[in-house]
Amino acid sequence: MHPYVAQFTLTFLTILTWAIVARALISFLPIDQGSTIYQVLFRITEPVIDPIRRVLPSTGMLDLSPLAAILLMIVLQQLVIQMASAN
Repeated sequence: MHPYVAQFTLTFLTILTWAIVARALISFLPIDQGSTIYQVLFRITEPVIDPIRRVLPSTGMLDLSPLAAILLMIVLQQLVIQMASAN
């Protein structure tokens, strides 16, 4: 894997991870879901979180899909690092 591709991918995954963290934290605050910041975070993270939410069993009021998405991002980052170092 080309170092620039690896670095771009790692940066993208890091930004996505922080967006998921921000979305999870914002969900605990009394912020209007129509606000711009909420809508931006929702649009960035929903394509990752929604498929995970469909697969994970329901745990009542606690949504564990952001946590699972963050763990997935960490695993993907490690795979990219391994692929980049293999070359």
